[in-house]
Amino acid sequence: MITGKQRSYLRGLAQDLDPLVYIGKNDITETVMNEMDTLLESRELVKAKIQESSSVDAKDAANEMAEALNAEYVQAIGRRFVLYRQARDPEKRKIVLPKDKKGGKK
Repeated sequence: MITGKQRSYLRGLAQDLDPLVYIGKNDITETVMNEMDTLLESRELVKAKIQESSSVDAKDAANEMAEALNAEYVQAIGRRFVLYRQARDPEKRKIVLPKDKKGGKK
């Protein structure tokens, strides 16, 4: 689980990202889940967009996908949302999250 400070850091990184995953009229399909899983592994931080034809809410879709993919919900604004998952392979990790300076729970 990420801290508030880490979530804030990730929101800052996500500002410049373009959506790479699009959820259309068929809502969250296995293909969409597989695409998001692949992108999270290679990029760690992924922005998605809900198309007008979809009936799902961005926050609901983000939470559903985060739970299914063992990822972290970062934010949802309008029809867009951002997920984060650290790459399994240490050599592929691109994002270094800030540490909690208080030494408290992570």
